[in-house]
Amino acid sequence: MLEMKKILYEGRFRLYLLGAFVLIGLLAGIDVIADVRGGTHLTHIAVEILVFTIATSSAFLIYFHLHKEAIEARQLISELTTDLQKNRQEAIEWKNETQTLLQGLGASINNQFERWKLTPSEKEIGLFLLKGLSHKEVAYARGVSEATARQQAGAVYKKAGLLGRHDLAAFFLEELALPLNDE
Repeated sequence: MLEMKKILYEGRFRLYLLGAFVLIGLLAGIDVIADVRGGTHLTHIAVEILVFTIATSSAFLIYFHLHKEAIEARQLISELTTDLQKNRQEAIEWKNETQTLLQGLGASINNQFERWKLTPSEKEIGLFLLKGLSHKEVAYARGVSEATARQQAGAVYKKAGLLGRHDLAAFFLEELALPLNDE
């Protein structure tokens, strides 16, 4: 996100610079025409033509640089959009493939929560903790203070006979981490 803000800031800066050079070139061009009509010394006119040339050349260089960056940005956005669509499709496929397994895991977790005699609030806390939410996030999700969320988490650990969040996760996920048999 910070990188994107930097890119946008630099782009705006280049646009302002482009505008300044266009304005300088325009004013220098008008001044050259007025000086030629007014019979100003040739050296003065030559200097103003030099300023006009530098300003308009700089404006063109900045414009072409901005144009090139815009093309590259569109290509990058297109690639990112394609990647995002691919990742979303893979996530949908994974979810569809594992839906039955996830339902079974959810039922198993709920059954264990029942064996531990957790209250509905404690079950909710347990699920939030298994999903990796911090106590602060659990408190926000449940509309309670962080201290209350910590106390409720402690009650879950106590009823389960576990020491904390890591033990809770390990209780349910330990069997999933078994090494694969190489045959």
